[in-house]
Amino acid sequence: MSGSGGPGPGAAPCRFAHYFVLCGIDAESGLEPDELAVLYKWLEADLHGKSSDTADKTSGENFDQSPLRRTFKSKVLAHYPQNIEWNPFDQDAVNMLCMPKGLSFRTQADNRDPQLHSFIITREDGSRTYGFVLTFYEEVTSKQICTAMQTLYQMHNAEQYSSVCASSSCSMDSLASSIDEGDATSLAKLQRYNSYDISRDTLYVSKCICLITPLPFMQACKKFLIQLYKAVTSQQPPPLPLESYIHNILYEVPLPPPGRSLKFYGVYEPIICQRPGPNELPLSDYPLREVFELLGLENLVQVFTCVLLEMQILLYSQDYQRLMTVAEGITTLLFPFQWQHVYVPILPASLLHFLDAPVPYLMGLQSKEGTDRSKLELPQEANLCFVDIDNHFIELPEEFPQFPNKLEFIQEISEVLLQFGIPPEGNLHCSDSATKLKNLVLSDLVNDKKNGNIPSNALNMYELLKGNETIARLQALAKRTGVTMEKMTITAPLAEKEKDGKLPCEEVELRDYKLNVQLREVFANRFTQMFADYEAFVIQAAPDMESWLTNREQMQNFDKASFLSDQPEPYLPFLSHFIETQMFATFIDNKIISQWEEKDPFLRVFDSRIEKIRLYNVRAPALRTSNYQKCSTLKEAAQSIEQRLMKIDHTAIHPHLLDMKIGQGKYEQGFFPKLQSDVLATGPTNNNRWASRSTTTQRRKDRLRQHSEHMGLDNDLREKYMQEARSLGKNLRQPKLSDLSPAVIAQTNCKFVEGLLKECRVKTKRMLVEKMGHEAVELGHGEANITGLEENTLIASLCDLLERIWSHGLQVKQGKSALWSHLLQYQEREEKQEHTAESPVAVGTERRKSDTGITLPTLRVSLIQDMRHVQNMSEIKTDVGRARAWIRLSLEKKLLSQHLKQLLSNQALAKKLYKRYAFLRCEEEREQFLYHLLSLNAVDYFCFTSVFTTIMIPYRSVIIPIKKLSNAITTSNPWICVSGELGDTGVMQIPKNHLEMTFECQNLGKLTTVQIGHDNSGLLAKWLVDCVMVRNEITGHTYKFPCGRWLGKGVDDGSLERILIGELVSSTSDEELGKQCRTPPQQKSPTTARRLSITSLTGKNTKPNAGQIQEGIGEAVNNIVKHFHKPEKERGSLTILLCGENGLVTALEQVFHHGFKSARIFHKNVFIWDFIEKAVAYFETSDHIGDNEEALLLQRSSCKTFCHYVNAINTAPRNIGKDGKFQILVCLGTRDHLLSQWIPLLAECPPITRMYEENALLRDRMTVNSLIRVLQTLQDFNIILEGSLIKGVDV
Repeated sequence: MSGSGGPGPGAAPCRFAHYFVLCGIDAESGLEPDELAVLYKWLEADLHGKSSDTADKTSGENFDQSPLRRTFKSKVLAHYPQNIEWNPFDQDAVNMLCMPKGLSFRTQADNRDPQLHSFIITREDGSRTYGFVLTFYEEVTSKQICTAMQTLYQMHNAEQYSSVCASSSCSMDSLASSIDEGDATSLAKLQRYNSYDISRDTLYVSKCICLITPLPFMQACKKFLIQLYKAVTSQQPPPLPLESYIHNILYEVPLPPPGRSLKFYGVYEPIICQRPGPNELPLSDYPLREVFELLGLENLVQVFTCVLLEMQILLYSQDYQRLMTVAEGITTLLFPFQWQHVYVPILPASLLHFLDAPVPYLMGLQSKEGTDRSKLELPQEANLCFVDIDNHFIELPEEFPQFPNKLEFIQEISEVLLQFGIPPEGNLHCSDSATKLKNLVLSDLVNDKKNGNIPSNALNMYELLKGNETIARLQALAKRTGVTMEKMTITAPLAEKEKDGKLPCEEVELRDYKLNVQLREVFANRFTQMFADYEAFVIQAAPDMESWLTNREQMQNFDKASFLSDQPEPYLPFLSHFIETQMFATFIDNKIISQWEEKDPFLRVFDSRIEKIRLYNVRAPALRTSNYQKCSTLKEAAQSIEQRLMKIDHTAIHPHLLDMKIGQGKYEQGFFPKLQSDVLATGPTNNNRWASRSTTTQRRKDRLRQHSEHMGLDNDLREKYMQEARSLGKNLRQPKLSDLSPAVIAQTNCKFVEGLLKECRVKTKRMLVEKMGHEAVELGHGEANITGLEENTLIASLCDLLERIWSHGLQVKQGKSALWSHLLQYQEREEKQEHTAESPVAVGTERRKSDTGITLPTLRVSLIQDMRHVQNMSEIKTDVGRARAWIRLSLEKKLLSQHLKQLLSNQALAKKLYKRYAFLRCEEEREQFLYHLLSLNAVDYFCFTSVFTTIMIPYRSVIIPIKKLSNAITTSNPWICVSGELGDTGVMQIPKNHLEMTFECQNLGKLTTVQIGHDNSGLLAKWLVDCVMVRNEITGHTYKFPCGRWLGKGVDDGSLERILIGELVSSTSDEELGKQCRTPPQQKSPTTARRLSITSLTGKNTKPNAGQIQEGIGEAVNNIVKHFHKPEKERGSLTILLCGENGLVTALEQVFHHGFKSARIFHKNVFIWDFIEKAVAYFETSDHIGDNEEALLLQRSSCKTFCHYVNAINTAPRNIGKDGKFQILVCLGTRDHLLSQWIPLLAECPPITRMYEENALLRDRMTVNSLIRVLQTLQDFNIILEGSLIKGVDV
């Protein structure tokens, strides 16, 4: 991002400076009000929906201010050279950024200190140019302009007088507020400020000199401009005409080569600059010391995290240079990543509508004096990080993850800061007063009648500042902040210093350089540690650049899931968000492109650092740990800079006399001379000694170009692909600063709309692909590639996208969330209509169907009802939080697209809330957007249930009996207990003669089991239950718990209670539910009708053969093993794998049923449990005959535990039937890893010969051995059973 763009012919890109610019008042056109300010007013009027004629009036609002406080149009008076091919001069942008507020006037009574600020112009392709500006005041010599100012004052005073007479409340208040900060408000002063008398006052106007450079050499440019300014104000003319110095810096001073330092000459003293070597961190000349002093360490790390996660960052300060310093400082620390979105560190007033941009941005806004944050109307705040630099205060977005190892990281940075004497909590006031004092010294030197030749020894503060009215305020401030001013001495920065073999570079500056590089090393080291093995996860899929560029959008470039699974747990919340950002995507793209092209400089340095780490850590790369590793290269980094500054590598040509016309370039103190343009328009004809360097680079570039042409990809086409690849997921790189017509603003908004739509398409596609991949795995196809964490990240970024869409083109802002504010207004309108039109709505208005098909009443689809659910959640305190909860709820209910469509169908409301160009009022795009969201209905999300785990949720349950074979209602007292992943309800009595009940309890999560039973009282106690349905009344998720068994003594297996395993019913229409819908739920493999005990069906259905049974066992065990190999957060329900369809219990039941002599005479059914009890009776009575002592002991202990477990189940205070008891035994045996010991005992005990056929699986030694081997694979897992499965059984 060197900013030098594509090289033009010749040596030019190696120049230190590209342009010298002079901006100020155009004497010919005189005083013109700043049109941009007027346009800004027009935009404001449009913002509030006023008509254009009121906008004309508002353009006059500027004139309420006293004329000296108004903004007038500035102009680029001169720039040299006229144009450079590789960096065309953008006159409007430069003018706007040199004088962001336009011209300002002062009189001799005002403070006229010179001010320094810098700016940056980012071109469409992302390359940057830097500008450094010194603004000073020059006496107005044009009679015409002085007279115009006098006239303006007379008009203004007349107007003021009439308004004072009209309203007794004097408008002095408004005047006072318009006065520059801090000046006293006594009436005399007010009148003095509010007057300009041509006979008495001297009028001054702002003018600025500016250097535009390809690299941010801030310190060097600052010194050069200050020396130029000093030459203008000094009593003696400078040694050479100013043209010589400007010509020298434009044409004869080269950029220092990488890794070298360069000395060139200003008007009075030499200036030194240095450039980092190819393996060092890229150049950054903005003092990070100031950034840390202004924000404080803690705040800075938080803002830095927001920038990494590509939120919207708005910097706010009265001082342009502070905005620039903080923006550049923070983006510098991102290395090796680069900010990829809108970057405008100084946002001119006329561009305020850019705050409406629905994209990530980093912008700086100049605060007006005396306006506080509350008065600032910002279009969107849901994802905004607001940084009030002057007040040391930041506002953060609501939910964002913390930077990994944040505390140790802060500790390490503060150690570096403390070494340099900077308090980590920041040092706002000190730095503030220090800069003010510096400015005061500067101005005193400038006004010093003795030509500013103050001796260079320290000056006493008071002597210097006696009689200055600002000093009283500064003294008070200093006392408050604990600065002792007596000891504060200042050396005159502009006075020439004798260099008696001292450092060529000043102490303070060297310290700043060292601090900069050490802080940057600490930040870079964090990323080197975090991404040390990123290369292993880069997917290099394309054979050549052309195919990669053409398929860029469809290709996965980075294996995110594997990368995350490799990271330490504490890093995951941050990393899962970060790897979704554009800056990370671009970083990976650059890595892939580096196969075919020269490496991106940032990437080259980063990769070389990773190599270094690998060389030092020879140990085998273990799994990443979250141990914090400090930066070890601080000393070296500081030394390399110090060496460069101590030993100057290159010296540029001295400024020299030019071939100028005689009599021009005449010196007049205090006035910047009219420069002679012919000598500054072109450089020297002889290519000096550094030109050859650039010609070799040019030759190399030509070779590269020819090479790329040989690749067969037309250069223009390739550039187009590159641009598209780079801008993938970005909406708009940079606002164009120059053209500001309403047509351009409209076009910009069209780009935003397109960008938002594209982003929506990409995000929904990603969510679908990831989720479907995951569910395919649940169904047994392929491998999973999404983590619960990643899903959460994707949903959070969808919430953010919706907030941005809803904030685009907003007319009136209410609250921080534009979406929630729209919903509230919709709710208000709908509720008014409801009151007038309808009776209140009951939730379940539809009653049950006919007697045969009892089912749950329909849950009404209602946007307002879902809003009320969210409003009732006391846990959520903010609008942004409510909007996010509502999005999650709608997504989980598969109603997001439908709800938003309904919300937008109220066109009158949309028109009231949004401007014509807003995304939500572009019909075609809006339809496509809703269609993309509709595609998300293809998958199941639990993004509401799994996040809001502590809220109270109403549930409704219905028990569906099989009426043809039993009574609909039992006379006994039935009860039910519902359990989920997050807890259970406890036993709840079902009201007599009711099959349906509602209950409220804390969120149970996904439901897993229902226990149902009764006390067997009354005449009609026996009850044949088909299934139980339970529905979450907020999310609408309905679970079916199949039963198909009797509850009652003396029927079936005599059970009075059963544990039923649940499955999610896919949300089809209610008719289907009534028919006990059998669609495959997404949670697990497709279901079949719930198994009935094979014995209870007396052999009617086809029994599985031996091969199928063995396969079933293998499958069941395999599913459990897979379950434990997934990351903990993604495991489904273990209960289903044990007791559900095709679970372990079912598989073992089939083994035990094979060859079982079940049907007896008198048709009394015999159950597996009967065989288990007989085996226990045998074990308890017999003595064992074993082959050897050891085997005997082992067998004895296994028998003992087996008997103990069976007896514990039999004596448990539960009325569980025989099949239920077998289920508990299998679950306990699996949990305690005993099944593989019990099976051989049962296979060898005598009762087996009586109860099993000869060909039974249990009597086949080979089968039993393979069964034992399969069950032994579960030994390694820590199996935790759900409480409801083994409640009351004490082993």
